[in-house]
Amino acid sequence: MTRTLLRNARIFDGVNDRLSAPRGLLIDGDRIAALVAEDDVPAADTVIDLEGRTVMPGLIDAHFHAYASSADLVALERMPPTYVAQTARPILEGALARGFTTLRDVGGADYGMWRALEEGLIQGPRLFYCGRAFSQTGGHGDPRPPHEDEHVCGCAGHGLIAERVDGVDAIRRAARESLRKGAHHLKIFVSGGIASPSDPIWMVQFAEDEILAVVEEARRRRVYVAAHAYTAETISRAVRLGVRTIEHGNLIDREAAQVVAAAGAYVVPTLATYEAFRRSGREDGAPPHLMAKLDEVYGQGLDAVRICREAGVKLGFGTDLLGPMHRHQRDEFRLRGQVETPFQVLNSATAVNAEILGMAGQLGTVAPGAFADLLVIDGDPLADLSLLFEASEALHSVWKAGRRVH
Repeated sequence: MTRTLLRNARIFDGVNDRLSAPRGLLIDGDRIAALVAEDDVPAADTVIDLEGRTVMPGLIDAHFHAYASSADLVALERMPPTYVAQTARPILEGALARGFTTLRDVGGADYGMWRALEEGLIQGPRLFYCGRAFSQTGGHGDPRPPHEDEHVCGCAGHGLIAERVDGVDAIRRAARESLRKGAHHLKIFVSGGIASPSDPIWMVQFAEDEILAVVEEARRRRVYVAAHAYTAETISRAVRLGVRTIEHGNLIDREAAQVVAAAGAYVVPTLATYEAFRRSGREDGAPPHLMAKLDEVYGQGLDAVRICREAGVKLGFGTDLLGPMHRHQRDEFRLRGQVETPFQVLNSATAVNAEILGMAGQLGTVAPGAFADLLVIDGDPLADLSLLFEASEALHSVWKAGRRVH
């Protein structure tokens, strides 16, 4: 295997809240072999002097939609899946260039996309996927406006992002099918959302026995369930029934946050998407019903982060961007930085997200045995989080699996 030594690097390991003294980082193949003293020069095929720059783990986006190439998800459902798969390529390549070496896709991406990335047909991040998310009829994953029936939609319940299922037997079978197709986790919608045309935000979705069936199937396969949930009621209910990660969570309250913390579950805020829609949603093709619902959740995201931190909830890091708005992926750092310390934000985007993926110690950290997915930064992001804002040019290089890719 090729051995590369990165010398004179100050390391943020994803776990500790300060940089190391200058040291060397030895990469052997696709893994980190050792962290060495600066005056120790082990044998290596390539030696690179980083001149005091920061080395940190590659970023992980835990709420991503690779197939969401349009801000109008209803229109997207009518496009051929072969076309949508091709539109995912620049989205994935762009994420890697921004420093996101791993993505958790929570609706849409599938075995074919995963395999294309694994085989190097697309130069993109590592991918953890659920396939289609599960929605009840009339739920957040049902793209039909009120005036359409199934025959008009033409999607027969199996869309690109979500699948409509009703009843315990149907959702159990859908879960088993997703797991057969290699899903790393399962995703359900348990409250209303802004992208769907027919359901109010406050709506409680799926019966309890349906949620329990999904959780049971996930546990038997040693994976977990993620749930789209906005309101305190739907968050508490989902966690009580065994859901492991709450996506968005904007309308959480202190009582619900305590329920999440006590269960050891996670919340994955997605502030960047609301800001992007406010900034350019109409110009980027967002449908009117989405823009009309936006204000119901937009202003509460920062408060939700504060509430979760005060309750001791483990916070992941996600973006949930659609269409052209994927370019704002790193804006999540600016937004989270308004209410969190740089370390808290960076820890969420690295080590905590790796825990969510079940990859603690292998991703989201700079340590021997971990994958050599790394960022090299001009400056100290623990002192100045703006080094990772979307307009910053401080990202010196991106490494994935021991190779520099940007």
